[in-house]
Amino acid sequence: MSSTKFIKLFFGLALSISALTSTQASADATLDRIKGRGTLTVGVILSGAPFGYIDPKTQAQKGFNLDIAQALAHDLGVKLETVTVTPPNRVQFLQQGKVDILIANMQYTEDRAKILDYVPTPYDRSGGAAVVRKDSGLQDWADLKGKPVCVSQGSNYTQPLMEEYGAVVKALPSQPESLLALQGGNCVAAVHVGATVGLLLQDRSEEWKDYAIPFPTELIPSDSVIWLRKGEKDTQAALDAGVKKLHTSGKLLEFAKANRLLNTEYLQQENKTLSASK
Repeated sequence: MSSTKFIKLFFGLALSISALTSTQASADATLDRIKGRGTLTVGVILSGAPFGYIDPKTQAQKGFNLDIAQALAHDLGVKLETVTVTPPNRVQFLQQGKVDILIANMQYTEDRAKILDYVPTPYDRSGGAAVVRKDSGLQDWADLKGKPVCVSQGSNYTQPLMEEYGAVVKALPSQPESLLALQGGNCVAAVHVGATVGLLLQDRSEEWKDYAIPFPTELIPSDSVIWLRKGEKDTQAALDAGVKKLHTSGKLLEFAKANRLLNTEYLQQENKTLSASK
């Protein structure tokens, strides 16, 4: 080989190695880590059906969010590991790297999107419902003006309750504590995701026989999305493709029915829309 050809070959190889190194350096470290260790670590809330709970018979974690997490891990070709989070610590756990993503009953808000990234395709849509005593006389959101209302800490219902309806919001560490405060007379209403409190009143009818959800509309129905740390574009794209597959295949509808979600209208619509766009 002549010296000229050797020099061209040398610099060609150097450029190829440089391009490969650059590509690897720009890859999403979290997605690499997930695939490297063979595990997707998901932060989940186990506050009750239908989204996440402990089966009293088997002690297994179950629920709609758990089924989604398992399906996404399978789609990535890795195992699922879950970490239980609460509304006050879920964002902290994500930012500290204790979990890769959150599937934790966190609806999209502009404020949350300023500090976290999210998977663009929502996996559900839900709004808030108010549980009140049947003899309270409360009939609509406007009736909460000036009255104490319990929510979970970090709830996206806090702002509209205070600013739009003039309620005096009390933030408790979790949904169970908020509902306990309602039963103790420390607030006139407890506002949480409609699907969870609706199923609670249905499944524990004797315990909650004096309570109802009388308001005709849900508070700020919003997209339920998967949250991840800022800048993790590869992970975001991989999970978005996974969520779309779950919509188009009808798996999300299956999960919803298996976990007794009371309202599947949004999931049915997304199944039709995404299936038609394929």
